[in-house]
Amino acid sequence: MEHAQRLISTRKGSLYIAAGAAVLAGVLILVYLNQYRDNVKAGSTPVTVLVAKQTIPVGTPGAAVASKGLFTAATIRESRLRDGALSDPASLSGRVATHEIYEGSQLTSEDCSTSASSIASTITDRQRVVSIPLDSAHGLIGTVKVGNHVDVYAGFNVVPVRSDGTPENGGQSQAMLRLIMSNIPVVAIGSGSAAVGSTGKIVSLKVNDEQAAKLAFASDNGKIWLSLRPSAGAKPSRPELVTAETLLLGVPPMTVLKSVGGR
Repeated sequence: MEHAQRLISTRKGSLYIAAGAAVLAGVLILVYLNQYRDNVKAGSTPVTVLVAKQTIPVGTPGAAVASKGLFTAATIRESRLRDGALSDPASLSGRVATHEIYEGSQLTSEDCSTSASSIASTITDRQRVVSIPLDSAHGLIGTVKVGNHVDVYAGFNVVPVRSDGTPENGGQSQAMLRLIMSNIPVVAIGSGSAAVGSTGKIVSLKVNDEQAAKLAFASDNGKIWLSLRPSAGAKPSRPELVTAETLLLGVPPMTVLKSVGGR
């Protein structure tokens, strides 16, 4: 302690201390500059990230984002990279947009999550999901399960029509049943409604846009039956028209069809 006091009290000692402090300060500044340079260099490193080319709606499957080219691979500075940003298009597989992703936004693991699950995420292009109320018999309630495939039959009371499509005067309606679509996936089975009673269910089917319109019309204006298909090896059959005449009298379906103005 006394030696340090004597050193400080002399001019020569003060110069030594000042020189040492200057050297130490220089070392600290050099270390700081090196660290700063490394940080700047790291932050300016170019990296690849997937960026939305257009607004991506919520529920869009990652596979659709990839197959439809809804993204572009952009090169940006690492300092601008968002947390969880995706850089590999293969990483979109099995993911779903959890919210609307705007054009120009980076695609991240939070935006495109693997945990999101919804019916909307399973359909693309012309695919649609239509829900129809069915009672226990018509809808195979208790038998059909999500993932099964079914054939859809529609029954109507048909009035004979002229060649121009207008009803025949005095024509009597005739009950008819026909297969209108086959091999349709069941994607959901919900609770019953007042329309189908306590034993009824809402059955959701995955169809295309044209089938969706036909199914909605048949549900509102006729009677629908679901027929469960085999899990594997199901064979197709002709969608023949079924009436009392074809069923009991052996009248060819085409004859009955023409009798009511069909072709």
